[in-house]
Amino acid sequence: MTQISQSHPAQTSSRTAGLLLITIIVMDLLVGMEFDLFVPSFPELQQVFQLSPFWVEGLLSVNFMGLCLSLFLVGELGDRYGRRPIILLGLLTFILGSILCLHAESYAALMVGRFLQGVGVAAPAILSFLIIADAYPLKKQQTYMALLNGIMNTAIAIAPIIGSYVTLYFHWQGNFRALLILGLLTLGMTLLFIPAKQALAPQEATSPGSYAQILRSKPLMLLIVGFVFSFVPYWIFVGMSPLLFMEDLGVPLAEFGYYQGFLALVFAGGSLLSGLLIKHFDHQKMLYGSCILFCVSVMTLLLAGFLECRSPILIILAFLPFVLAQIIPSTILYPVCLNLLPQAKGRVSALIQGGRLILASLALQVAGYAYTGSFQEIALIMACFIIPAAVTLLVLLKQKDLLQNLETPS
Repeated sequence: MTQISQSHPAQTSSRTAGLLLITIIVMDLLVGMEFDLFVPSFPELQQVFQLSPFWVEGLLSVNFMGLCLSLFLVGELGDRYGRRPIILLGLLTFILGSILCLHAESYAALMVGRFLQGVGVAAPAILSFLIIADAYPLKKQQTYMALLNGIMNTAIAIAPIIGSYVTLYFHWQGNFRALLILGLLTLGMTLLFIPAKQALAPQEATSPGSYAQILRSKPLMLLIVGFVFSFVPYWIFVGMSPLLFMEDLGVPLAEFGYYQGFLALVFAGGSLLSGLLIKHFDHQKMLYGSCILFCVSVMTLLLAGFLECRSPILIILAFLPFVLAQIIPSTILYPVCLNLLPQAKGRVSALIQGGRLILASLALQVAGYAYTGSFQEIALIMACFIIPAAVTLLVLLKQKDLLQNLETPS
């Protein structure tokens, strides 16, 4: 039977722990805004660089590819040499990419900058929560996961709103200037408040894990596959909604951020609430509820697509059940996933993020190619990923070993 390790090093003082948590929050803000902040500038970028929808989506895809190429190495190095030095190296790379984007005079230079941003942001993206996972037992990790999910998705909610106004007043370069400033702030806080060396539990320090061990673990691979498929529909929506809403549905730039930000804000509020709910309700029943919401979201999306809905509000409402369905699995199961093989937390996190972004990149390119100006194609492609996410979650809930590892409320 697979058992979750509960050993953890002694906790630091409350003041040091507080500064550490704030630094991790800032890292999560950077990761959340790196993906979303410049999305509202897509129409302007399309005009300035004379791009088709396929090529403007490439600015997201090349960023995802840079992240994917980096994160597997980051996971390996983070497990072997600690979290802090790898995060610092990643932040320096991200800052270099941000400078290149800010001063890009050609689409090729912008692509290179976005690639370097993706390479650099991999380290804080997959290692930030591991600093928490190294220091606290599973139940505490789930509480912090709810908090960090809430904060990160608040950032994602705010990012397109901020990005819309930054683009409106400072054009597309303003968004990259904001990312550069946030990257420099994160670098400074990491230098000051992340410990140079963080003690690991004896099992983690003496028994380094491997990708082969992860691939041999059926419960762990089911969890990873579930996280991968449930991630893709949101990023299809993020990547395609600027063109759908602003270009084809006539939503003004100043209003666009509110539509996209609403969904992330719902996820953020739900995540913060889930931190309280998981203390009082049965985890298995909550996960079954998520399965039901996944199924509802498939029906609402296909209905909106079949009817060729042209109301931005109705499209948002059709996608809302999927956003709600993601909350409980991400809060409860992500820490479980990391702790099934505690000596390979970095590699597990890398596989999750890598699988997500590779699949999201491919899906975005397919969506950009298939898009003809209506929600129908977008809805169909998103549904094709939600269905396997729901099926995987149901299969996971049939795994007795995994169910015994789920902590029930006290």
